[in-house]
Amino acid sequence: MQALTSAPGGRVAQAAGALDRTAFLRPIAHRGLHDRARGRIENSAPAFRAAIARGYGIECDLQAAKDGTPMVFHDEKLDRLIAASGSIADRTPAELARLRYRRQDIPILPFSDLLDLVDSRAPLLVEVKVNRKAPPKGYLDKIARQARAHKGPIALMSFNREVVAEFGRLAPTVPRGLVVGTHQLRPTWWTASTVARNRILGKVLGGAPVGIAFFAIDVRMLASVRAWMHHHAPDLALFSWTIRTARERGAAARWADAAIFEGYEP
Repeated sequence: MQALTSAPGGRVAQAAGALDRTAFLRPIAHRGLHDRARGRIENSAPAFRAAIARGYGIECDLQAAKDGTPMVFHDEKLDRLIAASGSIADRTPAELARLRYRRQDIPILPFSDLLDLVDSRAPLLVEVKVNRKAPPKGYLDKIARQARAHKGPIALMSFNREVVAEFGRLAPTVPRGLVVGTHQLRPTWWTASTVARNRILGKVLGGAPVGIAFFAIDVRMLASVRAWMHHHAPDLALFSWTIRTARERGAAARWADAAIFEGYEP
């Protein structure tokens, strides 16, 4: 996989695959505009159609089926949402196609079906999940190939730095970004001085793969990350997740370029 290095001088290197800010810097519906009470399950076709109808961007998640086929699903396990148990990675695409979301006659979407559904009607912010040390064989290749062929605005992101770096090789023209959460920080970060916080963030963010176009940041880190980016990555876009409360909306409006939201409509 591509080495993880930053640009000289401590600045994060800029992307070859530039993010279309006109398309992406808008409210992004987290896992689609889902609302279980209205039959719109997260990461399902009804949730994506609702987001498109209201002019929002779409954030979604990919997990690998047994053969590496990318499926639109957040959890490693099926149990929370599907009338079945076990890991999604233990089932073939054909087996997954026969399953349904609980209390809904709705199947899990393959990534290819999501791309057909969305077409060019909404920007797609795609989080690639990897649950083991190495992604399943063919998984990243399939995602990259389908993303390259997609006609609408699309960007790939992951918590996994090696995955983000690999997309630089597999899909160099597709914008890619690094997802960062509070679980990646030391416990002492919350009580540290501003100088110490910046030093810790420098290690987390400054080690981003060369060529990223954006960060997607836990809202609890947002103000500190924006301050760090002002000096080290001023040209990158900044998304923030997951925006739910009035306080989080205020933080996102002040510090982020776009909010990845759920539970309300902007």
